[in-house]
Amino acid sequence: MTFQELKEKAHNLPQQPGVYIMMDKSGDIIYVGKAKSLRSRVSDYFRENGHDPKTALLVSRIFSFDIIVTVSEFDALVAENSLIKHHKPKYNILLKDDKGYPYARLDEKEEYPRFSIVSKPQKDGARYLGPYGSRTILRNAINAVQKALRLPSCSRKFPNDLNKERPCLNFHMGICSGYCQGTPNSSEYRKMINEAVMLLEGKTEQLCRELTQRMEEAAESLQFEYAAELRDRINSLKRLSSKHIAISGASVDTDAVGFFRGTVKSCFVVMHYIEGKLLDKDYEILDNPMEDDGEAISALLRQYYMSRGTCPKNILLPVHLPDLEALERLFSETFGKKVKLLVPQKGEKFRLVSGANINAREETARATNREERVSKTLEWLQKALKLEKPPVRIEAYDISNTGNDDIAGSMTVFERGRPLKRDYRRFKIKSVEKQDDYHSMQEILTRRFQNYLDGDGKFRELPDLLLVDGGHTHASMARETINSMGIELPVFGMVKDDRHRTRALISPEGEEIGIGGNQSVFSLIGRIQEETHRFAIEYHRNMRSKKAKGSVLDRIEGIGEVRKKLLLKEFKSIKAIRSASYEELSQVLPKNAARAVYEYFRQKNTAEKAKQS
Repeated sequence: MTFQELKEKAHNLPQQPGVYIMMDKSGDIIYVGKAKSLRSRVSDYFRENGHDPKTALLVSRIFSFDIIVTVSEFDALVAENSLIKHHKPKYNILLKDDKGYPYARLDEKEEYPRFSIVSKPQKDGARYLGPYGSRTILRNAINAVQKALRLPSCSRKFPNDLNKERPCLNFHMGICSGYCQGTPNSSEYRKMINEAVMLLEGKTEQLCRELTQRMEEAAESLQFEYAAELRDRINSLKRLSSKHIAISGASVDTDAVGFFRGTVKSCFVVMHYIEGKLLDKDYEILDNPMEDDGEAISALLRQYYMSRGTCPKNILLPVHLPDLEALERLFSETFGKKVKLLVPQKGEKFRLVSGANINAREETARATNREERVSKTLEWLQKALKLEKPPVRIEAYDISNTGNDDIAGSMTVFERGRPLKRDYRRFKIKSVEKQDDYHSMQEILTRRFQNYLDGDGKFRELPDLLLVDGGHTHASMARETINSMGIELPVFGMVKDDRHRTRALISPEGEEIGIGGNQSVFSLIGRIQEETHRFAIEYHRNMRSKKAKGSVLDRIEGIGEVRKKLLLKEFKSIKAIRSASYEELSQVLPKNAARAVYEYFRQKNTAEKAKQS
């Protein structure tokens, strides 16, 4: 559609709340927004001028749009959130770190329950603590709590393994109470588990108060040994508290949100508090959004808390949000509790928000400094390699093999000096049977750019610079391969030194460009080379591992997954299949397939006997 057609379509929209969906020429969704009035909001995009550069770029890419009319602004907010999460449009403000947040699971129905780490809660009657920032953080927290309370961390299963073996090294080191001996018993174990839960929920002070009271009562009743044991446990908990172990996100009662918009970058910060004490800080560096600060913070809050699966009762905000009431309702209904979004103007809560804003400003400054360093590095590459523009997107390729088997290739992508792992690709070489890095690389490049020409969305972006592992012959081949497909890109080889580090880039004509004199360039190219090599080797090892784990039946011609399952179902084991007669095999398989299996194992048995003699 032309700009005028889009403008007319927008003017004919209803004055009702809803969601609008912008699409480009290829039909891809590039932006999703919500509106109290669809006509007013969408028409604003198609005015003649007055847009900021980012909005102007979005408008220039819009080819068509759709709308979804909703009953209320709240319904529009819910629909917008769902569509953004599903499509991840290019021009919406998005949190880059869209990770899952792990939980600690505790099945309290078991006699000796243990903590395990899971991706999300299930409706199975178990107790879930979380979410936590990462599996590593949660694992470290559980390990620290187990040591402090002398809980078992071994692989023994209780009560099945009680009194079966002598206590392990942990008991002798004093970091386990030796529950495998049956004493302390399951009742004492339960008490320790309950204390562990309190620690993981951030109730260390409450637990210490309770233990101190019990210690004093024990001392008064002349139970000095028990009092000393409680004293030692209290000291362990105080040392643990000083290490700031991870606290369950569900235990946080207040979050203070900060936001800062810099010249090119913005930062979104969430600081977590329990009873006024700072526990942790999350932040995300983002490109400056098109939306104003209120709309941007609203979008970020939805992504942040919905991905975590929980939020505190109070969320302190730096600015008023246009959809504050709808957002409160969304969080309250989603998380099953009353959630308040507050914009404090004074007092302690205002101080917390001010602190979050200061952190956002500082992180933005650091990120901007890094961006400036990266920009200078890319500008140096542009000049040194005589490129038309700085190489914002760099693709690199490598080959990994062991002899002639399982040849694998890798494609890594670096954008603005950082690995863009969602765009990494792996290739299993199909057309090359022998070890031949030259033709293997040719196959990878052909497949990659043919996918681009075919409109494959996973390969739709072209690099500003393409790097291949090897000298000028590999660089020359790469350029010829790409040019033969009607695509022109700057191509260079990565030349290594005797320590397998990239010491220079080399053109297809054989001109070397040394990079050792510029530390930032040397570091960037080195990281790209190492990451590409690692990615290729990782895939190659996975292929070899899968092959090694494969069944011997996979090597017999005519035996696929269905026939393999039939054989194993009938004979139960490879040993029985090996010993079966042709007549027995033909009762399960067609005669040709039965003959292939029979002869394969007879030939193998003959070969093994000859080898032994």
